Amino acid sequence: MSTAPPFTQEPHKIPGPIEVADEVLFANAHPSMSHVSPDFIPVFGDTIRMIREVLFTETAQPFLISGSGTLGWDQVAANLIEPGEEALVLNTGYFGDSFTDCLETYGARVTQLKAPVGGVVPLPELEAALTSASKPYKLLTFTHVDTSTGVLSDARAIAETVRRVSPSTLIIMDAVCAVASEEIRFDAWALDVVLSASQKGLGAPPGLSVLLASQRALGVWEARRTRGVREGSYYAGWSKWLPVMRAYEAGTAAYFATPPVNLVYALHASLALITCKKGTQFDPAVPLPTLEERFAQHRAASQRIKSAARALGLAQVPTADAHAANGMSALYFPTGISAPDLLPRLAKRGIVVAGGLLAGYQAKYFRIGHMGVSVVDPRRTDVDAIVAALEGAMGEIREEKAVQPLA
Repeated sequence: MSTAPPFTQEPHKIPGPIEVADEVLFANAHPSMSHVSPDFIPVFGDTIRMIREVLFTETAQPFLISGSGTLGWDQVAANLIEPGEEALVLNTGYFGDSFTDCLETYGARVTQLKAPVGGVVPLPELEAALTSASKPYKLLTFTHVDTSTGVLSDARAIAETVRRVSPSTLIIMDAVCAVASEEIRFDAWALDVVLSASQKGLGAPPGLSVLLASQRALGVWEARRTRGVREGSYYAGWSKWLPVMRAYEAGTAAYFATPPVNLVYALHASLALITCKKGTQFDPAVPLPTLEERFAQHRAASQRIKSAARALGLAQVPTADAHAANGMSALYFPTGISAPDLLPRLAKRGIVVAGGLLAGYQAKYFRIGHMGVSVVDPRRTDVDAIVAALEGAMGEIREEKAVQPLA
């Protein structure tokens, strides 16, 4: 809990996917401190406990390790699958390709089910792949929100299908762009791994890999070690990190590699806001939404931005509303309009967006992030600004190009 007074961040362009709250920025500026300091130990322990709350789990084991979200892929590949074992990847964009590449680097035999651009892998196709396999896949991975396409996969339905058809297969969810903006119920959906990162819906600066593993996944890892099969990575090996996580949660320090102390302070501050811990705000008059309210706010903001874009002739990349992420939007440029027409005009209006990422489609669309404090803080007008900037920029382009507005 901070007793610092409120302050206002200087005007700036967003350097990463989302804005961070003042409380988080202040926590990140904490004086440098040893990772074994008696002051830091309970902060790290509380951070581990709070991330369980966000994912609705009582039993999963968190791993908070210095690194990007990509480190989560390495943890999965290094600890849970052995060379020559089979993995099934549901591919909804760029990050399905990348997860495949990571698994193959560690020697896994990977089968991909590729969705059409903007779509998801149909559940009957998934079931058929699981049923026809000569032996059960060791694990299945999917991207909850693929940032390259803005596609949202139905995590609950995927998990239910896998549990019913191939119950021994581990269910691995890449949720870098989903945690804290999309509903995820780790225990109720019987997930085995959820991997994420600090810098998106979790609302902290980049630099922390966030992963939660089920007790079943830990059992698979333990069985590997019992058979004498070493982990595939030194830094990503759970044998190095599990004692550290357990020690800090128990109230003592342990060492393998130095944790990013200031980033842990920042994530702690953000998680305290997300989980509605009393006394964590600079301004206690500002209501903190519950997790359920937070998900609803993200859905409402998403619908507003996508509706405004649709009215301007900007079709979304996801092929169905049910498959569209709530924390971001991926939008095609209208015919006759390209990135150099639109993106600089948005930037002049203070809105930073990202270009396309999917191979072969980069020049056809762009992406807008709308998650975290930009959505849930009632004092902010970020969603209004996005809509106004889109309307202003598109109006200006059409006037200059003499493009007739839609009927």
